[in-house]
Amino acid sequence: MKLYVLRHGPAEDHADSGLDADRALTSSGRDRVRDVAKALVDADEMPLTIVTSPLVRCVQTSEIVAIAAKSSHRDGSVETRRELAPGGDSVSLARAFAAEARARVLFCGHEPDLSHLVSTLLGERMAVPMQKAMVVGLQLPATGNAKLRFILDPKTLAFDPDAR
Repeated sequence: MKLYVLRHGPAEDHADSGLDADRALTSSGRDRVRDVAKALVDADEMPLTIVTSPLVRCVQTSEIVAIAAKSSHRDGSVETRRELAPGGDSVSLARAFAAEARARVLFCGHEPDLSHLVSTLLGERMAVPMQKAMVVGLQLPATGNAKLRFILDPKTLAFDPDAR
């Protein structure tokens, strides 16, 4: 399974509600996510399934990617899963999807959970911290460790196949 691990885009510091879960993407955050989504489209690296944390900033990030992916995405929908919320069990979710032989899945979530997810799946510590709107591309077999395919830097939009 190709797994794309995406950290949400830059978000506001505080929501009007005062709840962290309600923090939305900033205007520049939406622009950055659109640029990252376009880079994925241009590289033919778009997911078929998009799964997101239920927090607003992740849902918004995932919706932007789904719009960019609409030509290759089956129905343009975004699936919300608690396993991708802070403190969730994203590792078990990734393993379950790999066991189901899903093809191209994008997980959108939060730090430090995403670094933990990538490090656990690779079987080694991720040396590069997950920046906002960064994408880590993995090849995840049904069993065993994942292989790093690329890291997409959200600022330069460069794909680094050798990043560790």
